[in-house]
Amino acid sequence: MAKAKALIDLGDTDIIEKLADAKEELFNLRFQLATGQLDNPTRVTEVKREIARMLTELRAREIADADAVSAAASGEDS
Repeated sequence: MAKAKALIDLGDTDIIEKLADAKEELFNLRFQLATGQLDNPTRVTEVKREIARMLTELRAREIADADAVSAAASGEDS
């Protein structure tokens, strides 16, 4: 689902919602894995990667916002 290019088009709240869903899915997959009910164990890896992509995009936006604020602040000082 969550390719990096698809995440760029989403808003922060949408990514946070998808992140919560993915974390819940990962919890359920781990539970199924522990009880021996998991049919597709590669799905655990896929969900982990989706979570990492979402966290990376959120962090990149956080850094970009911080850079914009510091650039605006340094522009005001001159």
